[in-house]
Amino acid sequence: MEGGQPEEVIWSGQTREQWIRRRAELERWTLREKIGRAPKRTALLEGVEVDAELLDSLKLLNGAGVRTEFSCAGVSPLDEPEDHSLYAYVTLIESGPARAFVDYALRRMGRRLLVSYEPERSRYDLSSFRLGQNRSFCCLLEACAREFARGEDRAIR
Repeated sequence: MEGGQPEEVIWSGQTREQWIRRRAELERWTLREKIGRAPKRTALLEGVEVDAELLDSLKLLNGAGVRTEFSCAGVSPLDEPEDHSLYAYVTLIESGPARAFVDYALRRMGRRLLVSYEPERSRYDLSSFRLGQNRSFCCLLEACAREFARGEDRAIR
């Protein structure tokens, strides 16, 4: 932490017990044999390769004025940290629309969503909280992005 500013701030409300369960899941995953079932699917978004499972979410968010930076669906059972992520995630550049979307997604997705904020980089990282929940995270994120883009987030406050 430089200048008194934390490197990362967790915004979501997972309990201590949930963090303990998450660590145990990760330990079990590292010991488990990894069997690939399908290769990672990618697509191009403005010339950048992204996970196909997140393509519609990213398009919707960008169209709603929420700038995205990085993303990874990590839905293959063979996911390795070196290849991509164990947890599906999307990085948003800080802005008014991004903050509004984060607030909405937290209300909509609850503790399934892990939100961290990096003050030094002015960005939010939204990820699935539990290992093995990546596909449902991608579906929920897309639903949130679709509702947000249509303005439905304002009706659910």
